[in-house]
Amino acid sequence: MASTAECNKGFCSNYMLLDPKKATLPDIFCLLFSSNLNNRKFVDSSQEKQKNFRYRLIIFFSILVLYLLQLFSKPMAWMGSFMETMLNLLPCNGGFYGLIMNIIRGRNVIPDRDSETFVSIAGNLDSRMQLDRNIKNGDSMYYPALAIMASKAAYNNKAYTQTIVEDHWEMKHLGFNDYWNDYLEKTTTQAFLFQDKVTVDDHDDTTIVVTFRGTELFNSDDWCSDFDLSWYELPNVGKIHSGFMKALGLQKSVGWPKEPVPNPSRKEPLAYYHIRDILRNILSNNKRAKFIVTGHSLGGALAALFPAVLFFHEEKLLLERLQGVFTFGQPRVGDEMFGNYMENNFKRHGIQYYRFVYGNDMVARVPFDDKNFVFKHFGSCVYYNRRYEGEIVKEEPFKNYFSIWAVFSMITNAMFELIRSFTIVKKQGSGFREGYLQIFLRLIGLVVPGLPAHSPMDYVNSTRLGPDALFPHY
Repeated sequence: MASTAECNKGFCSNYMLLDPKKATLPDIFCLLFSSNLNNRKFVDSSQEKQKNFRYRLIIFFSILVLYLLQLFSKPMAWMGSFMETMLNLLPCNGGFYGLIMNIIRGRNVIPDRDSETFVSIAGNLDSRMQLDRNIKNGDSMYYPALAIMASKAAYNNKAYTQTIVEDHWEMKHLGFNDYWNDYLEKTTTQAFLFQDKVTVDDHDDTTIVVTFRGTELFNSDDWCSDFDLSWYELPNVGKIHSGFMKALGLQKSVGWPKEPVPNPSRKEPLAYYHIRDILRNILSNNKRAKFIVTGHSLGGALAALFPAVLFFHEEKLLLERLQGVFTFGQPRVGDEMFGNYMENNFKRHGIQYYRFVYGNDMVARVPFDDKNFVFKHFGSCVYYNRRYEGEIVKEEPFKNYFSIWAVFSMITNAMFELIRSFTIVKKQGSGFREGYLQIFLRLIGLVVPGLPAHSPMDYVNSTRLGPDALFPHY
């Protein structure tokens, strides 16, 4: 957690930071009865007094969730690793017979997590690898459809993304990287880039796709980022979610300087600076090249913040070539001032920004948004209901996940989604068949509505079955 002294060095003028590692359950509950935030070890805030009980109640729920996520981080990681290993055990050994034969021969049967055949939990939820052949380059839905498939692929390893890009999509893989987080002192962010090239009038039109990996189902750090309410305020920009900025490459004590400050303890590059330099090099050598940025869940938050830092640094070349930003199930990343800053800059530079939300997706409705708190969505929301009927709205229905008014509607919707799992193939064809893992997730949705709606599968379906008149032709 950043200290008060660190924040006073110039990169932020205001802040509210939560640190679940310093929290205890009694101290968390004491927050409800004390207006002085800084009496709590887990809070560091420039606004020491907060008499508004509702404000403190929201912080209470946030820090409690963060505390529990930290408490169960190791069991969650173990469970995720075990599940992925079991899901890949048969495919990586050539089926049940191959597994038995490998055991008899004394061969190693544990799947190689770095191999091109190893598929993540997100990949197992939706195993589709091919792009929709009915959506062509130049169609209004082409970029959104390509973006969600890339966002889904980003949950897998480098070998997998390279195979899917080069062998299935016949495009050029430009690299998959792990990126450093200065505050957690480890890699927490992954992103990959690829190149889509088409020939128009004897000229090569190249689109670079920058794809950030999203929230992993059993990664407590990722879920902490989604539910954390911590923020920094940047002068003339607004209040921005601190966890997302740190994951993108915020530097300790100095914030967002134009170039990264050397740090001997940094074992990998910082995401924003490394990706920016790759784009600078490609765009400088190809005047017809452009790029889009995308991501699902946490990846969507990073995709939305990436152009924010480009605006902050006035990266003219990159902003001239940025064609669009497409996010899926993206959590809120900043306050109303930040939203205005982004909308004004998107408009000034002619950049399209679309935030896709399917149904009751829980992540798209966090962190909390009400009159007492800072986080607000901005830009155009492309909302799809359970019938994959889409419309552009200012805000999705039931904007906050923890809403008593939404409970009955969410549970009812989860029931219909479960029924749809068994009927969609008959209506739409085998390309929309749901596997047992996705159906199991929909069963969980009867208890935790909004969780299965966050799956990439429904976002892929939305781009393939939803109306195409919502977007301009690129």
